[in-house]
Amino acid sequence: MIPFLDLHAINARFESEFQQRFQQFLDSGYYILGHNLSHFESEFANYCGTKYCIGVGNGLDALRLILEGYKILGKLKKGDEVLVAANTYIATIIAIKQAGLTPVLVEAEAKTFNFNLINLRAKISAKTKAIMPVHLYGQLAPMPEINELARQNNILVIEDAAQAHGAGNTQGKRAGNLANAAGFSFYPSKNLGALGDGGAVTTNDFSLTTAIKMLRNYGTATKYVNEILGVNSRLDEIQAAFLSVKLPKLDADNAKRRTIAKRYLSEIKTEKITLPFYDESENHVFHLFVVQVENRTDFMAYLDKNQVGHLIHYPIPPHLQKALPEFNLLKFPITEKIHQTVLSLPMSPVMSNSEVEKVIKVLNNY
Repeated sequence: MIPFLDLHAINARFESEFQQRFQQFLDSGYYILGHNLSHFESEFANYCGTKYCIGVGNGLDALRLILEGYKILGKLKKGDEVLVAANTYIATIIAIKQAGLTPVLVEAEAKTFNFNLINLRAKISAKTKAIMPVHLYGQLAPMPEINELARQNNILVIEDAAQAHGAGNTQGKRAGNLANAAGFSFYPSKNLGALGDGGAVTTNDFSLTTAIKMLRNYGTATKYVNEILGVNSRLDEIQAAFLSVKLPKLDADNAKRRTIAKRYLSEIKTEKITLPFYDESENHVFHLFVVQVENRTDFMAYLDKNQVGHLIHYPIPPHLQKALPEFNLLKFPITEKIHQTVLSLPMSPVMSNSEVEKVIKVLNNY
């Protein structure tokens, strides 16, 4: 059986270093907001090319605390509208709602699964105060166009970079440094994954950084002195230590993912399967390799029979989820089609050549 994602094999490469860091963690006696976290924050900011990184509990909190931080700074207020992709994972929308803001869903572009820029432009109104592009599946959203729209309308841009660690544009800038701020997830399956939950915010804005550092720690800058109403959302010391071990390998892992993707794209040859768009640049880190098929149920049964792992990202679009009843009557035909036809194939930096070849052979025989 070729697993969809073998997390054990991915992390086994770092086991001796993990054990060493864990022993150091135990010996330190310091478990929250310590040296491991500040060290990783500095490393990850440097990696993304930003001045600041703030480690938080998870990717959802990263996005929410950016929005809450901007509320503290007076750049957002309750009820303001945030434009967001209709075909994103629901966490992006949850973050907006939890911050007391209003998500406005924007139809997808069928080729790249990112924002349809015509629809995005049409949704901007006097109430629009931010755009939250999602680098879905690991591919950068069209940031130059989005940033220009934002500049023309004096609105914020906040990257949902949860799936795009290391993705870069033609100017050499990486995800996390392409907007006013960005939220990352270090969920174990991400390209840079912890061994538990974790997240981070990257930004070049000192005032926002100060606000989020207070927000993540009950609203305190000084212990027991609460300046604002905050939350408890801190990246654990031990997870920060593990992430520091894995970060130097991220670019090589992303390169391996691109190599596998290029093989899939050049060697899978069947009209029954629509392959993803890729321009062969570094703007895609293939967190997921997502194909489309018309009869997904039949295709999944075929893959199961041939022992090729797979997952659906995601079976139900946000606007049709029971948790978001205010959107249930809206129609997004392209988004709905995407969610009805997508399927993610095995993709990881530890796949062997024989596994890649088997996936290709199985798909070509479909």
